[in-house]
Amino acid sequence: MELRSVSKRYGRDAGEVYALRDLTINFERGSFTAVMGPSGAGKSTFLHCAAGLDRPTEGSVWLGGTDLATLDEAQLTMLRRERVGFIFQAYNLLGSLTVAENITLPLMLAGRMAERDWLEEVARRVGLSDRLQHRPAQLSGGQQQRVAVARALITRPEVIFADEPTGALDSRTGRQVLALLREIVDRDGNTVVMVTHDPVAASFAQRVVFLRDGAFAEVMEAPTPDRVAARMTRLEEW
Repeated sequence: MELRSVSKRYGRDAGEVYALRDLTINFERGSFTAVMGPSGAGKSTFLHCAAGLDRPTEGSVWLGGTDLATLDEAQLTMLRRERVGFIFQAYNLLGSLTVAENITLPLMLAGRMAERDWLEEVARRVGLSDRLQHRPAQLSGGQQQRVAVARALITRPEVIFADEPTGALDSRTGRQVLALLREIVDRDGNTVVMVTHDPVAASFAQRVVFLRDGAFAEVMEAPTPDRVAARMTRLEEW
């Protein structure tokens, strides 16, 4: 997927504020990218525009050969259900549904039947094969986030967006979830774009894209926690 010269403005005239400024970024298939930046850098706005949750004021967002700007709201909804996966900090599971039902919810909303073999394969990948009939309240926080990862995988999406996916987890469980995300990239060729403020979380990605004041600042390949933390300190000082 790719963002081409994307800008997002809020307000008008003297009160106009840029959340994103002429942002151009490409995310190759089978890559794991972390997006970081100081508070107010535009990370949330980037995520919303890239995932089709909001429309840029200028520029275009491309998923495969599709320009999201050409889609109406109904078409965008279908695209998000079928071609994009989401993982959020708060899990966003439905307590009245079983693990299997939570995982297959995007398919149900799209009016599609889940393939039993694929459901079992996804559950196996995330370590939940023996939890499919449990409900979220019967799971640990780490297990609930694994359900969210499985739900993001079930539609075989072109890209998975993760918004602070370990923010509600302890460090050990968070690292297990991050290792799982890296595994589905390295082994299965999924594309993951993760917004985070955590240098340790970012170090699980193949590269880190840094934003500052809504614009592209720089990119770091093969990140380590220390290098990411040092770069963030510098950006915040600027």
